[in-house]
Formats: sequence, structure tokens, C-alpha cells
Amino acid sequence: MDVTGKNEMNQDVRSSGIPAIHAQGLTRRVEDTNGPLTILDNVAFAVPAGQTAAITGSSGSGKSTLLGLLAGLDLPDEGAVSLLGRDLSQLDEDERAKLRAAHVGFVFQSFQLLPHLTALENVMLPLELAGRPAREPAKRMLSRVGLAGRLHHYPRTLSGGEQQRVSIARAFVMAPSLLFADEPTGSLDVATGKAVIDLMFELHREHGATLVLVTHDPALAARCERQLELVAGRLVRDEMLAV
Repeated sequence: MDVTGKNEMNQDVRSSGIPAIHAQGLTRRVEDTNGPLTILDNVAFAVPAGQTAAITGSSGSGKSTLLGLLAGLDLPDEGAVSLLGRDLSQLDEDERAKLRAAHVGFVFQSFQLLPHLTALENVMLPLELAGRPAREPAKRMLSRVGLAGRLHHYPRTLSGGEQQRVSIARAFVMAPSLLFADEPTGSLDVATGKAVIDLMFELHREHGATLVLVTHDPALAARCERQLELVAGRLVRDEMLAV
């Protein structure tokens, strides 16, 4: 499916009324030396399709754990997550991976680029794995993020901001219905981080994707339509913002 088709599908998801994400009573525990440690405790919310939402909280509050559960990278001990109307608990690992590949993009603090691939090859990779034409769409997306002149550079020769732009291009080249971003500016200086976030929100508007990001940055969180605050694994605030 081309980008136009995926954007139309994103519009269909919004008009269907089905939440892009529906978290129901999510609880996650890990074994500690003193016994079970609760990382998330009965977290529940729904994110409408097309919304921008920030998950905030101090270190250790459970933000990244929650993001992993929402993306189906991990499963809760209790509760359930539905993505685009699909109950992740009813899917096996391969089925969850296929759902992510078709509909979900990721942007990480540490970029997660493959060091032996050029910028172009990194962006081509998800398209190739999906059996879709890759080179020209990847070139167009890298041009869109301002890297038309850096197609054949390896990650080690790119600045942090350039690497994050490649990561964003890789996330959006599949025109995902959902984009998860985990501390996307955490490795960048203030000016570079602002430019990267400006770009991410521009692409979000263009593609109509649902954007959920984890951040410590109040200024970044304030750019989202909604803030979800975790304290010690509990959802203590769910606020719509005027943006």
C-alpha cells in the first residue's frame, strides 16, 4: 500500500470511532530480591485515532514499560491492550510483530540505526521487509527530513540530530497509523531537539498518525493534546491541553 493509501486508512480509522489505543487495567510486575515489584498498577485509558499524547513522569515511574506494553513488545501480567481494535493478548508474538510492521512506527532516544547501513539503506529496510518498493520512497522521505545530501552516509558520520532525522524518516516512510516515541530528544541539545520535534509534529499532521511519546521534557509534553502522568506505576493525571 502506498503512502496515499495508508493516509486514507488513517482517516478511516479516525472516522470509525475505534480508539487507536485502548489500555484496560494494565499491571506489570517483575521479580525483585524482596519479591514481586509492581512496575505498573491498574493503568487504564484510551487514545482516539489521530491524537497526540505525552506520557510523563519521573525516572522509574513506569513510562517506558507502559510504552512497551502499548506497542505489544511486552505483555501485561493483568489487563489488556487493543491496538486499532486488535486485542494484543489474542495475538501470538509473530502476529504482534506483523501488526507493528504494518501499522506502527518507532522513534528512540538512542536512534537504533543499523551502523553497517547507510542512511538510505536504514530507511529502505522496513519497506524491503514488507516487500514494497523501497529506494525511491526512502529517498523522498530523507529529502523531506532535510537529508537529501546525506543519503549514503553511515550513522557514525552523522550528527545526533541527523541520526534522529534518519530515525524519523524510517518511522514515517511506512505511513504508520501509530507512532511511538521514547524520549526522542533525550540525546540531543536543546536547539537540535526542538528542530527534530518540530519535524516530527509536522510529519504527524501530514500523515494523520496517532502520536504517543514518552518524555521528561515539560515543553515537549505541552505540545501534545493530552498528558498522561505516571507516579510509581499509577496513572495520576489524564489531562487534555489547549494546544
